[in-house]
Amino acid sequence: MTALRITPRTRYGEHSLYVSLPDGRTVAWYDRESGRVSLLYDEYREAVLEALAPHSAGARLTVTEPAVPTAADLARLSLHPDDDLAPNRPGEALYEEAGRERQAAGRLARRVLGRPDPVRRAQEELGAQQRVGDELDAAEGAGWRVLHSVPLPGGTRIHHLLVGPGGVLTVRSEPMRGLRVRAEEDMVFPHRGDPRPCVRLARQEAERARHALAVDVRPVLVLVGATGLEAGAAAHDVRVLTDAGLPLLIALGGLLKPADVETVHARARNRHSWLRV
Repeated sequence: MTALRITPRTRYGEHSLYVSLPDGRTVAWYDRESGRVSLLYDEYREAVLEALAPHSAGARLTVTEPAVPTAADLARLSLHPDDDLAPNRPGEALYEEAGRERQAAGRLARRVLGRPDPVRRAQEELGAQQRVGDELDAAEGAGWRVLHSVPLPGGTRIHHLLVGPGGVLTVRSEPMRGLRVRAEEDMVFPHRGDPRPCVRLARQEAERARHALAVDVRPVLVLVGATGLEAGAAAHDVRVLTDAGLPLLIALGGLLKPADVETVHARARNRHSWLRV
């Protein structure tokens, strides 16, 4: 029997293990809370139970047929694990980047050359994305679906994509610990440090997501750790807030029905949806 692949996934706050063939085709999934195994192909029953045995800690497994899948379920089940963006962690690309920078020239050499320390900058960016990502992940119980570190052509990434009752939002996280910040049409101006084009980048990311998903997408910029924020009228099309204001963002509603949320999320989690934007 061909070896089966086990992939952990979280959906609606529930933790499951998906069992797939080497070609990516899903044959079953295991809900750890209920101990239920939803089996798509009966001929793989014994192989599925054998593959799940090390992950079930001796629990008694109940094998059932899955519920009738929705269109979003079918899209998700047909998605190859390598093309599924749902498992991405907040700041996914920064883990590898920070590792490369640690192997580069030492911090002392950078200070002597008068250049900013890229290791420290990468760590600050990763911390900001993790802070926002954790807050957004907690919103899944309120009907939202979240993707992190969505790759775009050209090597850039959308930090977070939020799909839920309040619509579709791209969320950009920027570290501003201990700074007072003024946001204008394209830039943010910390009271210490150089201006940053965060507002413009947030706007551009939403526009690219709009083309990829064929839905209205609104940009959000989160200034993580900022102690004060003044958002000028020129930045009205980009919602600018601090991480303390994230609960207000999650409270938005009245735009998308649950079925629409699932449809958009299923499209967004497919890596191929983002290849031409």
